[in-house]
Amino acid sequence: MPAERFPTDAALDRWDFQLLPDGLIYRSYLAGMKEPRFAGMWVHDVDQGWLLEAALGGRMGVLRLGTTDARRPEGWEIDVEGAVFPRFDTTEDRNLVSADYRIGVPLTFGIGPFQTKLAWYHLSSHLGDEFMLAHFGAERINYSRDAIVWGNSFYLTEDVRLYAEAEWAFYTDGGSEPWAFQFGIDYSPAEPVGHLRGAPFVAVNAHLREEVDFAGNLVVQTGWQWRGQSGHLFRFGMQYFTGKSDQFEFFRRNEDRLGLGIWFDF
Repeated sequence: MPAERFPTDAALDRWDFQLLPDGLIYRSYLAGMKEPRFAGMWVHDVDQGWLLEAALGGRMGVLRLGTTDARRPEGWEIDVEGAVFPRFDTTEDRNLVSADYRIGVPLTFGIGPFQTKLAWYHLSSHLGDEFMLAHFGAERINYSRDAIVWGNSFYLTEDVRLYAEAEWAFYTDGGSEPWAFQFGIDYSPAEPVGHLRGAPFVAVNAHLREEVDFAGNLVVQTGWQWRGQSGHLFRFGMQYFTGKSDQFEFFRRNEDRLGLGIWFDF
């Protein structure tokens, strides 16, 4: 009897050990500014003019004890993540202004509509050489942190997700302080799209940090998305950012940015 070409529901629901599994149990926050992904954003800041921002990185599962459904897997999983987040000044020959670097190892668990993660990450921030040459007297700070993160997310429906996380840094430098909190909501149709039509998305994220007296930033994104069978997500649309800078060389500076972006999420 020939083998079935596609897995049955029973096969998708069975828990197994998987090396390099498809999909992720705990997915990135769509409007989270320091989530590992591929992205490019062309934005206008009220004080700085036009900026080009990017995210170059990703997150992948290494080992899972759980189901094989790539779209909404259940079980336990160990991931690795890493990304660089550069900013370029388009008014000065696209000079590199600054770049933040992040690596991390999340341990995640998901069952039904609920997911949780316990993660470690390291973040460090660097001022661009071109920026320092163009701005005589610019002083680099050694902003860095190693933090433990506890995050939780819950799907109110198949398409609507609420999330919140708390992090505590056991090592800080350059003005960084231990506590930070993040929460938000994503509306993102869950079903894969097998045609060109796609679907709309909306995402809101708030990030509060102790080093700025628990002020922080608010990010709103909306636009159009396409989701693949593996859960990978391609989006384009509008982004609005307001609050303390997410480029941590300038973490005390207020920024107000509006522009367009493209994002590829794992």
